[in-house]
Amino acid sequence: MRIGVDFGTTRVVAAAVDRGNYPVISFDAGDGAMAEYYPPLVAVREGERVYGWEAHARQGDPEWTVVRSLKRVLEQAGPNTRLEFDNYSFTVLDLLSGLVADFRRTLLEASSLEIQPGEALEVMLGVPANANSNQRFLTAEGFRLAGFHVLGMLNEPSAASLEYGHRNKTEAKGRQILLVYDFGGGTFDASLVENDDRTHSVLITEGLSTLGGDDVDQVLAEMALEAAGLTVEQMLAAELFRLLEECRHKKEALHPNTRKIVIDLELARPGLGEVAVPANDFYERARPLVAETLHTVRDLLEKSNNTEIDCLYMTGGCSELPIVSRMLREEFGRRVKRSAYTRSATAIGLAIQADATSGYQLHEQFTRYFGVWREAESGSRVVFDPLFPKGTPLPTKGEPPLEIVRRYNPVHNIGHFRYLECTQVAGDREPSGDITVWDEILFPFDPQLAGNEDLAHRTVAWSELAPGQLIEECYRCDAGGTVTVSIQNRNAGYQREWPLARWSVQSTKLAPVRKRRTRSREAAQ
Repeated sequence: MRIGVDFGTTRVVAAAVDRGNYPVISFDAGDGAMAEYYPPLVAVREGERVYGWEAHARQGDPEWTVVRSLKRVLEQAGPNTRLEFDNYSFTVLDLLSGLVADFRRTLLEASSLEIQPGEALEVMLGVPANANSNQRFLTAEGFRLAGFHVLGMLNEPSAASLEYGHRNKTEAKGRQILLVYDFGGGTFDASLVENDDRTHSVLITEGLSTLGGDDVDQVLAEMALEAAGLTVEQMLAAELFRLLEECRHKKEALHPNTRKIVIDLELARPGLGEVAVPANDFYERARPLVAETLHTVRDLLEKSNNTEIDCLYMTGGCSELPIVSRMLREEFGRRVKRSAYTRSATAIGLAIQADATSGYQLHEQFTRYFGVWREAESGSRVVFDPLFPKGTPLPTKGEPPLEIVRRYNPVHNIGHFRYLECTQVAGDREPSGDITVWDEILFPFDPQLAGNEDLAHRTVAWSELAPGQLIEECYRCDAGGTVTVSIQNRNAGYQREWPLARWSVQSTKLAPVRKRRTRSREAAQ
C-alpha cells in the first residue's frame, strides 16, 4: 500500500493510492467522530509518553506536558538533541519515531485505510520547500524507524502543484506557470512551477521556516488575554496550550462575514469566562504576518525576472484566513485560486507522486547551497566550496542520485570537514543569507590513524605520509534532497560514510510558546 503523508506542524494528513484515485484517509478521533487528520502531539509525564489523539485528550490534565508543533523543533535539532522537561528529557528522534509509530498504528487499526494484513506501508513524505537537509534526514529517519518504507521526499508546494495539475487536467491548455502559495501551520513556502501536461518543473522556491498558522494563533491568544486583562507570561504552560488550541479552532472557523471571535478562556483556566475579539482588529494584528509572506513572494518573482504567472494557487490551512485571500487578491487579482482541499492538497499530491502509474513527472531542485569550508592559499584563508549550488536539478523518481566527487592529495594528518547550507553566496565565495552550520566531520588522512575512532583528541598537523595519499570525497543527493558524504583514502583502501545531520547538537530546553518578532506593518509592506 502506497500513501502520501503531509507531516504538518498542527496536522498529519495522509492520502492513499487507489487505482488512479487518491482519497484522504480519515482517523478515529477517539470520541466516535472521524477526522481527516492525525494530531502530531506528544504528551509526557515523568517517563511516560502518549501520542496523537491520546495526547490530545491529555491537554486538560495539569500532570501532563503536551508538546505542540514538534515539526518546528526539527530544523535546529540533531538526532541526539534532547528536549528537556523538569526532571527528565527525551531525544528528538526518540519522540519523533514514537509519534510516527503511533501514527502507523492508528493507520492500521483506527482509520479508513483498507490494507491487507502484513502489507507493507510505502510512504512519500512532504517537507517544507526550504527545509534543510537535517530536517529532511530526521523526518525520513523517524518514519523508517517506525516501520515505514520511505519511497522519497517531496517539497510541499511541489506536491500541491501535482494536486492542482491532476484536478485540472481536463482544463489544461499547454504550458502554464503556477505560483504555489503554501501557508501552513508552521512554515510558509512559495514555489514557481511550470506545468505542461504531465510534466511539472520547479523553477524557483523561497520560504519562511519560522512563520505559519502557529504565529497567527499566538496573535489571537494575546488579544484574548488582553481583553481579560492578562498577559501570556501570567499563564501556565498547560493553560497556554489549551488557549492556543481554542484559538486555532476559532481561527479555522472564521469566514468573511465573521464580526467577532468569541474565545472561551474557561477552557484554559476556570473562572476567566469568555471574551470577544473584533474580527477586524484581529485581521489588522495578523496583517504584518501575511505581509511577510507577500514580501517573500515578491522576492521570488523578482529573482525569477518577474516571470508572468497564470495562476496563484493557495494551499495550507492558514491560507483559509479571510485576510490572506483579501491581501492576495489586492496583489494578484483574479489569478488567485484557493484549493478545494486546502488542508489536504499536499497529501494528495504526495500520493500522486507515490503512484508509479500516475504518469506525472516532477523536476525538483536544490533550494539552498550546500557546501564545505576549505583551506586556500596554503592555509592562509578559508573559502566556501558550494558542492551543490542552489537551483541544481534534483534527480526525478527512479533516477540515480546526483554525485559530486572531489579528489586531492592532502598535507595534514586529519581532514577537518565543516559543512553548511546557505540561501545565498556572495561574490567573494562567502556564504550569506540564511545559514545553517552543520557539525564537523574528522577523517584520518594519515593511514597510521585509520583505526583511531577518537580523532577529536588528536591535533591536526602537517604529516609526512599525507601528501602520498589520494583522498576522494563523494557526495550523493537523492530525489528527496538528502545528502550522504563518503570519504575514502584510495591508496590505503579505507573509507567512512555519514548521512548529513547535526549530530552533536545535544540539548535544548523546550519552550511551550515561541514568540516571533515581526516587522511593523509599514516595513512589511
